[in-house]
Amino acid sequence: MVAQSSADSSRSQTLDRGLRALNLIATSSAPLTIDEVAEQLNLGRSVTYRIIRTLEDHRLAVRDASGRLTGGTQLVVLAGGVRAEMKAIAAPILTDLANTLEMTSFLVVPEDQEAVTVLVAEPTSTAAHVAYRPGTRHPLDRGAPGIALLAGLGPKPNERAEVTTARNSGWAYSEGEVIEGMASIAAPITTNDGTTKAAVAVVHLALSLNSHDVAPLVVSAANTLGLKLS
Repeated sequence: MVAQSSADSSRSQTLDRGLRALNLIATSSAPLTIDEVAEQLNLGRSVTYRIIRTLEDHRLAVRDASGRLTGGTQLVVLAGGVRAEMKAIAAPILTDLANTLEMTSFLVVPEDQEAVTVLVAEPTSTAAHVAYRPGTRHPLDRGAPGIALLAGLGPKPNERAEVTTARNSGWAYSEGEVIEGMASIAAPITTNDGTTKAAVAVVHLALSLNSHDVAPLVVSAANTLGLKLS
């Protein structure tokens, strides 16, 4: 038997595996099979199956007719309590932005070294638009939302040139860094005390996004939200 370190023994391996599986399923761009979950988490199929069944019991995961996994309805309940006040204030602002630009807009917050989407508003008058899910996350130094969040902080050694540019312009642009073929524009949400709490972003097909036309509206939405949160 291999002895666990004191750091390992203070944590639950079973819970850790379950949470990693849940995060993978909830943030995947496409439904996953149990085998795909097992492979990506480097777990045995039987262990993964037991984890999935437990998540299903708690309505945190659900399998479709083909056996592929997506997030369950209980995720919506859990997400409802995350930054509730900020989301309530942001919802109408994001909706107005989405309908004005006819693009999906979303609210992103920093969590450790990741940018996490906590609220999404889709346009109501378009025939087609890019869908984006709450709970989507990506490295903080990739994608317009992450760059915008970093730009809201003080300069750091060796930061990306895009972060410096965004700090000077008030908005960030990225293309294909989070989703291939998609472009995003984001602006930091900064309150009166100078604290950057989140970022407002929009996403669209790269070839159809004119950044200099879109950016002022995204910045305006971020500034409005910053004032309301102050």
